[in-house]
Amino acid sequence: MNQCPCGSGKAFSACCAPILAGAAATSPEAMMRSRYSAYVLCDVPHLERSLAPESRHDFDPAATEHWAKSVEWRGLQILSTFVTGADQDRGQVEFVAKFLQDGALQTFHERGRFRRHDGSWVYVDGDMIRAPVVRATPKLGRNEPCPCGSGKKYKHCCAGKPALT
Repeated sequence: MNQCPCGSGKAFSACCAPILAGAAATSPEAMMRSRYSAYVLCDVPHLERSLAPESRHDFDPAATEHWAKSVEWRGLQILSTFVTGADQDRGQVEFVAKFLQDGALQTFHERGRFRRHDGSWVYVDGDMIRAPVVRATPKLGRNEPCPCGSGKKYKHCCAGKPALT
């Protein structure tokens, strides 16, 4: 394997391979990239070891392996990363992971939290970021004329009726 699965553009041997083999991740981004590569390569031991101790209680190796093998990984995009804390021991990485599942392209957009533990960065938890819902048509207000053409306000006409399909 030449290119690293994480999309860094570096050789795997110079990017995620050392971290997957047990070397310390030097930044939250490096840990995030190694976790993505671990999903691609189905390296479940790394996925467990890279979790903060307090986050391991509900880790299910069998379910993780099953899921990682059931999808086709399509790329990782790092959107932002930063380190905070008095000792620069906390960090966040916002990322989008793309994968093909059951023939459909899926995206996983998260803002992950990381912290230093025993000299390496570990994943603590994250918040899913949902894409905003975009309406195909403008929202119809209750006091607008009803689109059925009755001349009544929407709220007095079709607002409470099921839509026809």
